Amino acid sequence: MGKVIAVCMSKKKGIAKKNVGSGLFIEDFGLESDAHAGKWHRQVSLLSHEKIEAFRAKGAIVTYGCFGENLVVDSIDFAALPVGTRLSCADVLLEITQIGKECHDKCQIYHSMGECIMPTQGVFAKVLKGGQIKSGDIMSIVEA
Repeated sequence: MGKVIAVCMSKKKGIAKKNVGSGLFIEDFGLESDAHAGKWHRQVSLLSHEKIEAFRAKGAIVTYGCFGENLVVDSIDFAALPVGTRLSCADVLLEITQIGKECHDKCQIYHSMGECIMPTQGVFAKVLKGGQIKSGDIMSIVEA
């Protein structure tokens, strides 16, 4: 089990997301009003809080949402979970569809640090059942 630390969104692609504290996750769409939501396999992005903290320990000055992640969760190593794993949080049910991503254009974080964790540590999911998620909610792995 893990605890949601941040819920982040942006209205435009290509910019850092902002921690908004809570959001409505819509079945087969993603986070309401987020630029990356839609009818595809990368509706929601997740990143482990511990991976962000380890990156900060290397000197990175990053806030929640800087990597383009929608959900920051403590105590779950998302990159270690296989595609198809289901995650439950409040009323929401997510299914991991992709681990990592290829970055065609190097982001600002990459240019300042020489690396970025989202391509290897970030995961993507689709929303199987919608509902509200807020900071402090508990997330659990329900199926692998």
